[in-house]
Amino acid sequence: MKVRDILITKGSEFESISPEQSVKEAITKLLEKKIGSLLVVRNNELLGIVTDRDLFWRMSREGDKALNGKVADIMTTKLIVGLPDDDIDIAMAYMTNNRFRHLPILDGSRVVGIISIGDIVKTQVQDLKVENRYLMDYITGKYPA
Repeated sequence: MKVRDILITKGSEFESISPEQSVKEAITKLLEKKIGSLLVVRNNELLGIVTDRDLFWRMSREGDKALNGKVADIMTTKLIVGLPDDDIDIAMAYMTNNRFRHLPILDGSRVVGIISIGDIVKTQVQDLKVENRYLMDYITGKYPA
C-alpha cells in the first residue's frame, strides 16, 4: 500500500498557519480543529511544521510569555517529507526512526497532504481485518474447491 492510498481515504486537506502568526493562534487552531500539527506555509511554500509537542516544550521553558512569540520561532524547519508513491512502511520508518508523528506529503514542491502515525495504524488494522476475513472464509470452506 502507498501513501497516496491513505490520502485518497482520508482526504488531502491539511491545516496551515503562517510563520508570522502567534503561538497563541497556533494553539487555538490546534484545539479548535482537534489536531496535533499545523504546516507552516507562506505563498504556497512549505516552510516548516509546528506540533503540539513543540508548543508544550516552549511553554514549559518560557511559560505564558511564549504565547506572544511567533510560530517562526518554534516551528521545525528541517523537515522529513514523504511522497505519494512511498510505501506505507517507508513512511512509518521515517516517523518511528525520527520520533515524530506527522509527515507532510509533497508532490514536487506542492503539499498534497499530511499523514499521521494514527492514519498508518488505522490503515494497517483495516488491511489485517480484510486478510483475516479471507483466511477465515478459506479455513471454513466458504470458497468453492
